Amino acid sequence: MKKNYLLWITLGIIGVLLLSIMWFFGTRNSLVSMEVNIEGTWAQVENQLQRRYDLIPNLVNTVKGYAKHEKEIFENIAEARAKLAGARTPSEKMQASKGIESALSRLLMVVENYPNLKANESFNRLMDELAGTENRLAVERRRYNESVKVFNKTIRLFPKNFVASFFGFEKKDFFQIDTAAKATPKIEF
Repeated sequence: MKKNYLLWITLGIIGVLLLSIMWFFGTRNSLVSMEVNIEGTWAQVENQLQRRYDLIPNLVNTVKGYAKHEKEIFENIAEARAKLAGARTPSEKMQASKGIESALSRLLMVVENYPNLKANESFNRLMDELAGTENRLAVERRRYNESVKVFNKTIRLFPKNFVASFFGFEKKDFFQIDTAAKATPKIEF
């Protein structure tokens, strides 16, 4: 009888030890998964930062190019009109008229090829793209901070804090913006 009793106690102790070991390494694996998730969410933040870095200068240059193109056409038309108004001789008037016709034909060609080419629409599109980029970045920052919050909370709660300290898991930093970044960005054309 004592042998059965001793056997059950030994099996119970071994069972508790096995469950403890399984919990210990399960907790470690869970913390590793959380840490990898944080790294992945941070990679998405960097991805959106790179998108911003790549997108904004290209869009600004595109808008500059369209606005410059329209500006040149309208300046050419205004200049040709001024020449026509200031022309004294028929030869000067013919030259000025050719200038207006040339400028108008370029304008018509641009309008035919690019019917939506208007500086204000390009600027509106730029602002939409900027807002979209900033929204994507805000979403990724929020996801990153949520992952960090869950991880930091997990490594501080009892009894997982023992496993975290044993394996050297440390608190992660939240994404915080620089105080200078709180100012409204200035985009110059």
